[in-house]
Amino acid sequence: MWGIILIVALALLTAGLVYMTFCFSRFGFVKKLAGDSGKRAKLIGLLCVAVIMAVLWIGLGLVNAAICIVNLLLFFLIGDAIGAVVRRALKKEKKHYYEGYIALAAAAAYLCVGFYLANGVWEKDYKLDTDKEIGQLRIVQFADSHVGTTFDGEGLNKYIDQMNELEPDIVVITGDFVDDDTSREDMIAASAAVGRLKTKYGVYYCFGNHDKGYYDNARRGYNSDDLVAELEKNGVTVLEDEAVLVDDRFYVIGRADKSEEQRGGSRKAISELMQGLDTDKYTIVLDHQPNDYDAEAAAKADLVLSGHTHGGQMLPINRIGEWIGANDFTYGYERIDDTDFIVTSGISDWAIDFKTGCCSEFVVIDVG
Repeated sequence: MWGIILIVALALLTAGLVYMTFCFSRFGFVKKLAGDSGKRAKLIGLLCVAVIMAVLWIGLGLVNAAICIVNLLLFFLIGDAIGAVVRRALKKEKKHYYEGYIALAAAAAYLCVGFYLANGVWEKDYKLDTDKEIGQLRIVQFADSHVGTTFDGEGLNKYIDQMNELEPDIVVITGDFVDDDTSREDMIAASAAVGRLKTKYGVYYCFGNHDKGYYDNARRGYNSDDLVAELEKNGVTVLEDEAVLVDDRFYVIGRADKSEEQRGGSRKAISELMQGLDTDKYTIVLDHQPNDYDAEAAAKADLVLSGHTHGGQMLPINRIGEWIGANDFTYGYERIDDTDFIVTSGISDWAIDFKTGCCSEFVVIDVG
């Protein structure tokens, strides 16, 4: 199966590079350099593609360079399609490759906006009502910091300061605090930053799919036990298939991540986690991946907080997780029966430095 996927991917990549070479060979400056030689124009076009790829790779890394090239290819395809329709409607011959210049400009603008939205961090506010006697409760949530991607461990302090200004009752971290590429130094610095949070009732954390590492932990210099030790040393309550009662008013329930099933393990059902809890008290469920909505609504959780999706990352593929059944929801707020669900786009990104259709954020939820 994976062999077939790889073959298809390589075939599409080759076709895309050939098409982009053809696109660049149609620019006026390339034609002038090539003279009357179509073959020379294509060679210069190929050189243009190679230079762009090399510059992006050196400046942004392989993954982000690939994202840029794919988006440039899409804009060329869209530009050529629109150009063909316009020329046919106007019955004009093609003398200048205007659509190529427009595609380049549009792709550059799109990616610059995406870089800005991914690397900045905004505050997202929600206000929720409940019939339960909880009084007023302010929750600050962040997820998917993937420390080391858009900011390092020390860089997290800037956003901790902003959260402190909001005077939260509790702060919850819903997974992917670190990943395989987060260094030990950054993990320790980020944990110390979280230790600076000022709350009434503490900071609570559940694991995401990247926190325990998918590869050899020797690569990053620590394992999940070391991460837990650093978080707990800095006053964070780590919950993995556990529930705690806070101030005799509300429960915080941290679920083990769904990736445990992929690692050969398991996690408790939400009904089991909520069994025996006082139903008169408000329940906050931390579940990194938003893909157990029916069960969580059936268990009558009051609020479920997730991350993982990065807000769908980029248009037009932002809803692909829902289309393929990987996620129940991609971003924002949804209510099912008596349960409120919120999915954050995350405070950072994994590997990719671009977001469109959303932005990096932390969430403020006022319940009352």
